[in-house]
Amino acid sequence: MHFIPRHIQHVLERTLARGKSVLLLGARQTGKTTLLMELPGDIRISMIRPDIRQRYEKNPAILLGEIEEWRVSKTKSAPLVLLDEVQKVPALLDVVQDCIDRKLAKFVLSGSSARKLRRGPHANLLPGRVVALRLDPMVYSEFAMNSIHQILIHGTLPGIATVQNTTNRELDLHSYVTTYLEEEVRAEALVRQLGNFARFLELAASESGKIVNTQKLSQEIGISHTTIRDYYQILEDCLIAERIEPLTKSKTRKKLTKSPRYLFFDLGVRRVAAKEGTQLPRSTLGELFEQYVGLELLRCARLSQKNISIRFWRDPDGPEVDWVMERDGEYIPFEVKMTDTPDVRDAKHLKIFLDEYPAAQKGYIVCTTPRPVKIAPSITAIPWETVDSLLIHR
Repeated sequence: MHFIPRHIQHVLERTLARGKSVLLLGARQTGKTTLLMELPGDIRISMIRPDIRQRYEKNPAILLGEIEEWRVSKTKSAPLVLLDEVQKVPALLDVVQDCIDRKLAKFVLSGSSARKLRRGPHANLLPGRVVALRLDPMVYSEFAMNSIHQILIHGTLPGIATVQNTTNRELDLHSYVTTYLEEEVRAEALVRQLGNFARFLELAASESGKIVNTQKLSQEIGISHTTIRDYYQILEDCLIAERIEPLTKSKTRKKLTKSPRYLFFDLGVRRVAAKEGTQLPRSTLGELFEQYVGLELLRCARLSQKNISIRFWRDPDGPEVDWVMERDGEYIPFEVKMTDTPDVRDAKHLKIFLDEYPAAQKGYIVCTTPRPVKIAPSITAIPWETVDSLLIHR
C-alpha cells in the first residue's frame, strides 16, 4: 500500500517545530505506525515486537540510558524519539516525563488505548508535557477515490479502504473485528461474562448513531445499566466509539433530549461488528450517510485545531437537527439527506433551529447534490464531499 498523506502530519510537524512532544492516539490500523515512519526520528522503538517490549518491561530505565548515550555519541542536541504502541509498556511514560522535564529529548508516542495508559500504578498521561493528537480514519479529502456507497459499506480505515478487491476488503474487515474488537477490546472489559460484552458489542454497533437507551440494552443482554455505561466507556477508551452530546440550551423548549449518541469510529467496522451483510436497504444507507457526515465533522473539527464541538439537537415532541457545530457560542446546524434534489422541505427543521438560536446565522443541508444549491436565505445545500472544506483550510 502506498503512503497516503494525512492532514494531521502537518499539525504534528508544526507541534514538534515548537519544541513540544506529542501523544498520538488512534485505533488500530488508522495509520499511526505508517505516519511515524515518515517522521525523521533519531531513535525508533516499536513495542509491537514481543522481544523489544519485554526488554523495556524488565528495565524501563534502559530508554534513559539509550537517550543519554545518543546525546554523547551523536550531538548534544535533544533527539527525536519515536515510541510506537507505548500503551503496551506504560511504565516508560515515567522515563519520558523525566526526559522531557530535563529537556533531554523530544518524543512522539503512539497508542491505541487511553485505558491502558491510565490503568495501574504506572498511569501517567504526561499532563502539560505533551500535545495530545488523534489519528482517525481518513477524511474524504485524504482519499477521494471511493464512492459514498463504498464508504458506507467498507469505511475509511487506510489499510482497508485502499484494498482494490472487494472480497479481500471484506475479509480484512472481518479479521479486524475478530482479532481486535472481539479479543483485545473485549479483554479490556475485565469481566467474567465475556459473552455479555460480545453481545453488547453487536448491539452497540447496530444502535450506532441512535439515542442511547441503556434500559433497552440492559433488558436485551440481561446486565445492569451501570455495566452498559462501563462497556460504552471501554469503547470510548479504546477509540472505537465517539460520544456525541446533545445541545440542551433553549429558551422555549423544555424537553430537549439529554441522552448522548454514540458513533462507531468506522462504518465498515460497525457493519461487521453488527453482523450485517453488504446488501443494505436504502433506509439503512440513509442512516449511515447521516453517521458518516457526523464522523467527518468530528474529524475535521479535531484537525482544525480550534475549539469546536459537534453536537445534535432533538425535541422528542417536534423538530430535530442531525448535527450542530458549536464554536465560541456560535452554532452551525447541519441536516443530512441522501438526495441529489434538495428542496425547501428538507430545510424545515433548520429554519426552526435558526429562529430558535440567534447565534446561528447559517445552516446547511449535506446531500448528494453535485453543486451547492441555495435553498433559503440562510440555508445552502452542499455536496457531502465538501464538508471538510468548512473546517480545514489546506
